[in-house]
Amino acid sequence: MSISRRNARRSVRILGLASASAALVLGVSGQALACNISEFKAEATCKGEKGQITVTDRDFSGQKATVSVFLENNGADEKKIGEQVVTGTKEGATIVFDEDWAPGAVYRINVNVPRFIDNKNIEPNLTAPATACKKEESPSPTPPASESPAPTPSASTPAEDSATPSASESSSAAAPVSEAPSNAPSAAIGDSNLAETGANSNTGLIAGVAGALVVVGGGAVYFGMRRRGAKSGS
Repeated sequence: MSISRRNARRSVRILGLASASAALVLGVSGQALACNISEFKAEATCKGEKGQITVTDRDFSGQKATVSVFLENNGADEKKIGEQVVTGTKEGATIVFDEDWAPGAVYRINVNVPRFIDNKNIEPNLTAPATACKKEESPSPTPPASESPAPTPSASTPAEDSATPSASESSSAAAPVSEAPSNAPSAAIGDSNLAETGANSNTGLIAGVAGALVVVGGGAVYFGMRRRGAKSGS
């Protein structure tokens, strides 16, 4: 065998080995770059007062992944929230599940990509925040009861009410007096004037006695002067 043939065979072998190595490397790297569960991320978020679960796929190879969300209860699936298909991008493709999650609720996120991810879960399970999206309204405070005692009715009030007749009672009591005929003679006008000036009292008697004393005194003075005149003339 000539040297040229040997060299040719050797070259072919080298090229074959190089091609096989390149194909193996490309295959492994292609699988590594195709899709991985670590490229998926889930979180519980809020949109206004509504809860949501968002899943982001950062697989830039463009593989279609099926994402399923389950509500967990004591380590078991309680119900399936939903299922969506997402195509990953380098910037991250996001899908949203409407779910009014309760604070502290736990969810299992399952991902399936044919030939790459065989129904694997995002680890660890998703736990909702401790604060709900919708804030509960606090009850309005009840005003404290008044400690001041109730006003005590005055003790004089009942007495006044019992002692003071009502207007109807006064009118009914006064009516018979005005309606009853009177048989007593009416007082004379002069008597009424004397009564008003005090003529019915002892003033008249005292005035008469005083007048008599004045007359007697005047007479005594008169006779006394006459006797003095007679004595002086003799």
